[in-house]
Amino acid sequence: MFVLLRHLQRVRREIALPAGRHGSLAVRHVDAGSCNGCEHELTATANPYYDLQRHGLNIVASPRHADVLLVTGPITTRMADPLRRAYEAMPEPRLVAALGDCALGCAVLADSAQLARPLEEILPVALRIPGCPPHPQQIAEALLSLMGDSATRLPMT
Repeated sequence: MFVLLRHLQRVRREIALPAGRHGSLAVRHVDAGSCNGCEHELTATANPYYDLQRHGLNIVASPRHADVLLVTGPITTRMADPLRRAYEAMPEPRLVAALGDCALGCAVLADSAQLARPLEEILPVALRIPGCPPHPQQIAEALLSLMGDSATRLPMT
């Protein structure tokens, strides 16, 4: 195992991967009723190519440990209150990010009776990541921009 880790560190130096950032950001992901397209792309940001943990971005299981509430999917009437409760459980300062066109209220299902409203009308959204679904590169760079210094660019696909 240690040999593999040393080899991985050597390969990262050889291909000149940018070093990780200082600090970290804990992200709590909530699927409010999506088709799972955004979830697949979000999962891709954790693969070895983007490796967001190297930059200090971690997915956490509880809103009590989160800095950012990342919401995907159209906000259904039954998810509006749980989203508010999750937001209220987060410590200050807290941010909300809307991932994908559905969370932004401009998807195919935008006028359904089972949908509450766009996320921006329920919670204060600090970061908007448009797309159906957004590319992992776009998701990674948007989340990294929340950490401040956005000079570190991820490799392009």
